[in-house]
Amino acid sequence: MKLFNSRLIVFIFALLLGVGFSVPSLLETKGPKITLGLDLRGGLNMLLGVQTDEALKNKYLSLASALEYNAKKQNILLKDIKSSLEGISFELLDEDEAKKLDALLVELQGHSQFEIKKEAEFYSVKLTPLEQEELRKNTILQVIGIIRNRLDQFGLAEPVVIQQGKEEISVQLPGIKTLEEERRAKDLISRSAHLQMMAVDEEHNKDAMKMTDLEAQKLGSVLLSDVEMGGKILLKAIPILDGEMLTDAKVVYDQNNQPVVSFTLDAQGAKIFGDFSGANVGKRMAIVLDNKVYSAPVIRERIGGGSGQISGNFSVAQASDLAIALRSGAMSAPIQVLEKRIIGPSLGKDSIKTSIIALIGGFILVMGFMVLYYSMAGVIACMALVVNLFLIVAVMAIFGATLTLPGMAGIVLTVGIAVDANIIINERIREVLRENEGIAKAIHLGYINASR
Repeated sequence: MKLFNSRLIVFIFALLLGVGFSVPSLLETKGPKITLGLDLRGGLNMLLGVQTDEALKNKYLSLASALEYNAKKQNILLKDIKSSLEGISFELLDEDEAKKLDALLVELQGHSQFEIKKEAEFYSVKLTPLEQEELRKNTILQVIGIIRNRLDQFGLAEPVVIQQGKEEISVQLPGIKTLEEERRAKDLISRSAHLQMMAVDEEHNKDAMKMTDLEAQKLGSVLLSDVEMGGKILLKAIPILDGEMLTDAKVVYDQNNQPVVSFTLDAQGAKIFGDFSGANVGKRMAIVLDNKVYSAPVIRERIGGGSGQISGNFSVAQASDLAIALRSGAMSAPIQVLEKRIIGPSLGKDSIKTSIIALIGGFILVMGFMVLYYSMAGVIACMALVVNLFLIVAVMAIFGATLTLPGMAGIVLTVGIAVDANIIINERIREVLRENEGIAKAIHLGYINASR
């Protein structure tokens, strides 16, 4: 009797647990719910390719920028600092500063590992192969985190973002219904939001319109599109600072009541920003976003406080999406949409309706058979099946699992397996009863012998 009572308590606890956590999913009330997959709800499915080579280039660009800034602070004279996929290279003008330079490189190295080659006064620095591979892996994880963060701020519920393959990411956005929602989601996901402050190459910029990218590269500069003025603008290739130092971004309105994006830098970024602007009064500094120049104002005075604005004839929605992208962090590598598929919600509704009808119909037939063939034992088995279903739904809801058509088929299969188990148990009980044993012993032996 004591064993029976303990089992009854466990049964009631399991029933309450299952029902309690299943209700939000079944009745659409507040609480943890099962996420419906694209095949049930409809939405947007995208396969993204991450260009990890660009992450390596950006790493070397940041390193070159930090090297240039810190070398000037320590009066280490460097020349022709260049950055590429192969690393950074430069020339040390004063051999007496070699020890100071070595110490600076160790400081900039941090937790990374560099391969440093010296040939007379010429230096080349790059990450070790192991560090490069680690950087590529971390880039994928970083991009996944940023995409999730952006989609959360965008207000999309239950997005699924997972790595697929070595450098690919699968993004599923249930509930995307209109072309406008699709466009905004795609733009928000694919935008790198790589913010940079770069100096205008005043000496050669007058020839920018007739210059080629290769000619600009030989000058240690880069040609970028000018969104504000049109045409091209020539900038120093090594940025002053980048978006890694950005702490906040929000939509504000300028004096013409047009939406612009205001950004704030951290303490280190504010100091670099202030030092550069103070030393370059009368020169132009460009605000670059994803390799496009949005403004290149003349510096009138030292700019303190570490804040600035990005303007570009944005709509309110565009400015809001840009602020979200900047707040969630810049992707260290650009991404490319390799595949895009829209799954219509009508397909999802039809699938749900058909699957639920099949599930309920099959469940009723099975329970009817169990009750007719095994009487009270069949009723008990049906109760166990119901509790089993509630527990499946509850566990999926607790862990935020995604329910798809194959998942529904799996639930049906689980019910079938549970029915088989109950049939075996009941048949074992009947075998014991034929030996004129008591009902209590028959039930006990029936469960024990069911697995034999």
